Amino acid sequence: MTNPVTVEVTRGSLVESFHRGAVAVADTTGRIVCAVGDTRERVFPRSAIKAFQALPLVESGAADALDFDDAELALACASHSGEAVHVNAARVMLIKAGLSEDDLECGSHWPRRMEDIAELIRADETPCPLHNNCSGKHAGFLGLAKVMGVPTRGYVLPDHPVQQEIKAVLEQLTGDTLTPDICGTDGCSIPTYATPLESFARAFACFGTGEGLDTNRAKAAERIYEACVNEPFMVAGTDRFCTDVMAAFNGRVFVKTGAEGVFCGAVPELGFGIALKCDDGATRASEVMMAAVLEAMLEMNEDEVKTLDRLVNPPVLTRREVQAGEIRPAKDFLASLKSALS
Repeated sequence: MTNPVTVEVTRGSLVESFHRGAVAVADTTGRIVCAVGDTRERVFPRSAIKAFQALPLVESGAADALDFDDAELALACASHSGEAVHVNAARVMLIKAGLSEDDLECGSHWPRRMEDIAELIRADETPCPLHNNCSGKHAGFLGLAKVMGVPTRGYVLPDHPVQQEIKAVLEQLTGDTLTPDICGTDGCSIPTYATPLESFARAFACFGTGEGLDTNRAKAAERIYEACVNEPFMVAGTDRFCTDVMAAFNGRVFVKTGAEGVFCGAVPELGFGIALKCDDGATRASEVMMAAVLEAMLEMNEDEVKTLDRLVNPPVLTRREVQAGEIRPAKDFLASLKSALS
């Protein structure tokens, strides 16, 4: 099945490029509220499900034992930009567990923003694993390992007790059986399992509402949700979609991006979960897709409208910051969303 065009990129009055993709919106029973494209095809969720991967940290009592606050729990769910506040918080999480950056097995990369790269260069430093956008998640994994009393070395491997705990959570939330043939390796070295978008959408509906979860898991999900929406800067950073949307919607919405054009979210007031993927992996398109979904389903105040308007139709700029075109939802895609969600 060829997925429909969901996003167009214009230059002048013409469409210069386009992106195809799929979107699933589901409730806690698994009823599909909206389906665009092939929502049953398996996709790797990548970083879009970090909130699920943090559930064992809270459920086990490890987060309390390590005295992690909301900002640190949000960082455990983050794909952060490597700004100073992110790096320092990840370092503190490790210190609380009696560990250091040397225990991280996520690898290193440069921060996202040029300002932070320049700061490292001026200090004659190179990035360390704390700058990795997944360092908070990995600090959470290591903290869980310490409290569980299992080895910290090799915590990224599929057969490690930490990853086995996470796998069990994912199977319960998605209702899927996660076998080795659908397992890949994420960019930060942990296992990632391919599951249909429909299953992720239902899982996020349950995550956002607690429905269909046992008491302990529902409480853990609520705590993680609240941490992320209360500390949205820790989930991403400056001028980032996830941070801007969660800050603007003041607790109404949880959204999380993943690599290769994946995006997931939860809207508790409607009882809906969202999962989508841009086929070619373009973040510029997945962000517009998510913004369009939220715009179609939510009644909004002036500030919320202003935020989404900017994100639904971001400009294409020249090197002199002059608008040359726009990125926009395709008309048929918008019509499908409005028909199903309005």
